[in-house]
Amino acid sequence: MLFDSLQVGAINLPNRILLAPLTRARAGLDHMPNDMMAEYYAQRASGGLLITECTMVAPNTSAFTTEPGIYSPEQIAGWKKVTEAVHAKGGRIFMQIWHAGRAAHPAMNGGADNVGPSAIAIEGEVHTPEGKLPNAQPRALTLEEIPAMVQAYVQGAKNAIEAGFDGVEVHGANGYLIDQFLRDSANQRTDGYGGSLEHRARFLFEVLTAVTAAIGADRVGLRLSPLNSYNSMIDNDPLALIGFLAEHLNQFDLAYLHVMRSDFFQKQAADVMPVARAKYKGVLIGNMGYSPAEAEQAISEGKLDAVAFGTAFLANPDLPERIQADAELNQPNPATFYTPGPEGYTDYPVMATETVA
Repeated sequence: MLFDSLQVGAINLPNRILLAPLTRARAGLDHMPNDMMAEYYAQRASGGLLITECTMVAPNTSAFTTEPGIYSPEQIAGWKKVTEAVHAKGGRIFMQIWHAGRAAHPAMNGGADNVGPSAIAIEGEVHTPEGKLPNAQPRALTLEEIPAMVQAYVQGAKNAIEAGFDGVEVHGANGYLIDQFLRDSANQRTDGYGGSLEHRARFLFEVLTAVTAAIGADRVGLRLSPLNSYNSMIDNDPLALIGFLAEHLNQFDLAYLHVMRSDFFQKQAADVMPVARAKYKGVLIGNMGYSPAEAEQAISEGKLDAVAFGTAFLANPDLPERIQADAELNQPNPATFYTPGPEGYTDYPVMATETVA
């Protein structure tokens, strides 16, 4: 089943082994896609679909200092090198478009305010160019500002298509702006964007309405993380949240829904995937901790349509070939996940290299 083709919106995938979006922080302080990034993604082109790292839709919204952007002509040109390299190897690639919201820090963004649904800061500290600093308290977005936030996603999606991407994944997970609106630990608004599930989902639905109108629903996916507590995120009822979203997302006719099934920090636990499967009628992608055998079983039993692999694909550029050959996998090195340069990025060996060695 992992090696069956799958129609995902406008594109046909040759297999169901996807590259999950993984922040790698190789774009430099100017947030510019580069040749090393083109090599990294092209190495993994045998995946059914590659989903890029989170990519800034607006300037002064950095949360990682050296992540890429998609808001300038120069960045569009840089990303064209990436998409051309992937397509030259027969691959398919979506860009994950992203606004960090309150997770952005003024020290990474020339002193610019960070914003969110409510003036509630993320707990703890964050790495910045000035060293570790406490997370900054965001400024709550005004009603007048929200349409501009929606338009930032629209322009990012248009720019991604101009750069040659096959589509975009709207980042609605992991405690960034859309997720901040969705979950009640970060959203304590009392207007039409806070309170009930309908109101908390309003911003997401406005983004999806506008982005699908701009580039076509069949080129738009969405990622959600109803359980993940990263960036101080908790929800009062994650099963109700994923159920409500999965059901109402059917109206958008998206290319896919991509759900992270668990919590990095184990603060919340629930079985969200069956709820998503029961409510959502389109292509459902699972993510977080799937082994190839579990992925194969989940797909064969109809629980999922595809699986996105993270660190396994990071460390194994030829992951589909290794799975098919039942070959041993390289182990990822967390010490080089976010460091500059090719080490731990483009130097993981493929099977052929290991055989010669």
